[in-house]
Amino acid sequence: MAAPPELAEPTTTVKTEPVISVRRLWKVFGPKAERVPGSPELSALSRRELMDKTGCTAAVRGIDFDIAPGEVFVVMGLSGSGKSTLVRCLTRLIEPTAGEMVFEGEDILAADPRRLRELRRSKFSMVFQHFGLLPHRRVIDNVCYGLEIRGVRKADRLERAQEVIDLVGLGGCERSYPDQLSGGMQQRVGLARALAGDPDVLLFDEPFSALDPLIRRDMQNEVIRLHREVGKTMVFITHDLSEALKLGDRILIMRDGKAVQSGTGEELVGAPADDYVRDFVRDVPRADVLTLKWIMRPARPDDVLDGPEFGPHVVVREAVRAVLAADRPVKVVRDGELLGVVGHEEILASVAGEG
Repeated sequence: MAAPPELAEPTTTVKTEPVISVRRLWKVFGPKAERVPGSPELSALSRRELMDKTGCTAAVRGIDFDIAPGEVFVVMGLSGSGKSTLVRCLTRLIEPTAGEMVFEGEDILAADPRRLRELRRSKFSMVFQHFGLLPHRRVIDNVCYGLEIRGVRKADRLERAQEVIDLVGLGGCERSYPDQLSGGMQQRVGLARALAGDPDVLLFDEPFSALDPLIRRDMQNEVIRLHREVGKTMVFITHDLSEALKLGDRILIMRDGKAVQSGTGEELVGAPADDYVRDFVRDVPRADVLTLKWIMRPARPDDVLDGPEFGPHVVVREAVRAVLAADRPVKVVRDGELLGVVGHEEILASVAGEG
């Protein structure tokens, strides 16, 4: 079910250049890997066929995407989908086999080793699943570490470390060692360390997958809060759809190294591109994700239209009570224009998971 074309977002004359732009990105492991992306025959083979024919594995296959300033861009997929390889390609921790990667107008693939080190130190920070803390250093010294490597004088780096320690809610733990902290607190240290250098982009590689569910939820909320407060562009890798829907402005779903679909959470749930995505989102409560524009119907001649009205981007769950309490359809209106109506039938179908 696709949103009607008349409900596309209003166009704007303001164009925002992407922070990261990726085109036709490939990462192939194996002998003579560079021949695969350039060969129509080899690049069309399945993962198994490519291995059998060449001994190569294509972990990332011709990926394209742009990431806007301040966006939380989530890459998700099952184990082996290529998502972690993709995020490591962005900073060339893994060297791409082919394609283009542009960061703030700069060709990342053309960066020499010195420039690449500068970018990693000042522009990118990464938060890993396995914290990567230095066990012999106290919390504040772990947070300072990147600044120390950059040659920031001690007083300045301690001041900055204290700022981000307070920001992530670790005040009072400055003198503790990592093994004295819980898993969630250790991950907060990782967050503080990533923020200390004031990077333009934060990269998260499944940072919460090893945490208990309650701690994981708290850390997700922490990322949302930090994003609201510091406004950083974030690339977040996960295999958990609920996490992706909670955190992501947009979500890219990968399978076998390929991009299957990219869009907002409601676009993935409301208009899955294929059966793979449809299976992924099957258990998502539609009323918690979809907005009224996805479930409204055209007004009929016999509709009485003097009841409540909502904007098209109101989440269905938020409108349930008002719609069910009304004895007539509620109007969906944007800028004074009637776009459609929602009645009991539409709201109940959405809550029940029909679509």
